[in-house]
Amino acid sequence: MKKVFSIHKAILTAGALFSVIIFSSCLKSDDNNNPGTPASGLMAFNLSPDKSAIGIALSGNNLTNTALAYTNYTGGYLNIYSGSRTVEAYDAGSGNAFTGSDYNFEQDKYYSLFVVGKDSTYQNVIVNDHLDSLSSASGKAYIRYINAVPDSSQPLVTVSDNANSVISENADFTSVSGFVEINPGNANIAINNSNNIQAARTITLEERKAYTILFSGVPGSTDTTQSVQIRYIENGTLKDSTAQQGVSTVSQRSVKSN
Repeated sequence: MKKVFSIHKAILTAGALFSVIIFSSCLKSDDNNNPGTPASGLMAFNLSPDKSAIGIALSGNNLTNTALAYTNYTGGYLNIYSGSRTVEAYDAGSGNAFTGSDYNFEQDKYYSLFVVGKDSTYQNVIVNDHLDSLSSASGKAYIRYINAVPDSSQPLVTVSDNANSVISENADFTSVSGFVEINPGNANIAINNSNNIQAARTITLEERKAYTILFSGVPGSTDTTQSVQIRYIENGTLKDSTAQQGVSTVSQRSVKSN
């Protein structure tokens, strides 16, 4: 793969800033400020346990000005040019790309890019988050997951609130579920293959917010920085108006760990 220019070796830090996602006539994104250009939203994650700092390039242009450390992400949806784009992840130090794929980003849609894999086998997992199909009217929260644990055993993933099971399925490596409704409050989350992948935790969900659960790590690892973990992020808060569904705010902070 081609070599793309490197970026500063910095990582995302925690914060409490909020920004409004507006896809309109003004695009300030990964290329140049160019009013009137169709825009999409992209959130990117580094879930490759042996990649300590990576950059993301879209059609040769950096997505961010800072590298993404393992388990870090862009902190929210970033405006990008819509259309067919070449997506590459590269080592921040050398600038050498280790993944490459093409994807067509539709105008006014939200997408997530998960860089996954280890041991010289990596890939981009890009999904349309379909946030425009979620409604805030019910007062529920929404939750989904990605299985980024490199393994072929199809571990069982379960997600439940205090009353109901909302997800219970065996998940292939790179599986990304759709968002499902869940009651606000405590959510019990687990991943288990009855062998070298076993993790569980409880998190607190707020109404009208969308969350992504991140299953990552190396099966059987005793290194606390590499072991299988359950983390999560807030994708954003759903708009009040059902006539304008989507995410109105996104939280600019790092992935939440155990």
